[in-house]
Amino acid sequence: MKTTAEKISQFGEMAFQLKDEAVSMVTFLGDVTAALWEGFRHPKRLRWKDFLFYMNTCGPDGLPITIMISTLMGVVLAYQAEVQSHKYGADNFLPMVIGCTILRELGPLMVAIVATGRSGSAFAAEIGTMKISEELNALQTMGIRPTRFLVVPKMWAMLVMLPLLTVVGDFVGCAGGYLVMKSELGMPMDVFLQLTRQGVAVKYFFEGILKSFVFAYIITMTGCWRGFRTGNDAIAVGRSTTSAVVTSILFIVLADTFLAKLFTVFYAWGT
Repeated sequence: MKTTAEKISQFGEMAFQLKDEAVSMVTFLGDVTAALWEGFRHPKRLRWKDFLFYMNTCGPDGLPITIMISTLMGVVLAYQAEVQSHKYGADNFLPMVIGCTILRELGPLMVAIVATGRSGSAFAAEIGTMKISEELNALQTMGIRPTRFLVVPKMWAMLVMLPLLTVVGDFVGCAGGYLVMKSELGMPMDVFLQLTRQGVAVKYFFEGILKSFVFAYIITMTGCWRGFRTGNDAIAVGRSTTSAVVTSILFIVLADTFLAKLFTVFYAWGT
């Protein structure tokens, strides 16, 4: 049984640890942002070979699992919505519900979670392994900034590929919903498309794409940050990888909540 003094001491240690984590994250965020701006101003300094490699890793390599999960997401959403709407004769509203939900929320969110499990964890493991093998120290000895050298190609690749994966996820998610509408209600494709166009505004699509850019930044930044914070043994690499996934998903959900409120206020202000 811990005494009161021990509990207070443990709470203080946790508070100082959280403070150190917050300071480290803010510092790393500023360093990454400065490196991105430098790469944007001087494109010739970007490591294009690594950029293309990470584009392939973040995009085409993750396309099959993205398609499968997005399709099943649309199918599950359609089944759940169809059960309730059919009771009240509101089947014509199903394409609107499926389209709005996938384009605004589930499409960008699920694609980002898949990218976190694939690419974010890989970034953390790669940089963590380099730290253990003292490759990061070697880069600093040669006068190379590890942030610019390692993070910038990953960040630009993720910023390019995640929105494209989101577009694919939106399309196949709606296609999965249509398959349920066709099999359960016999709804023709032209009717499904017409009802979707009537109920789903174009701004919802761009809202999801904007979210995907924010999620891409969060995934890369968090994965690389956890990689640089790795300890000095092999077990630390596994901890950093796990922490990168958990932290990224937490930040993604928080960012999604904030953006949802922001878009709601913006639409209300625009009207």
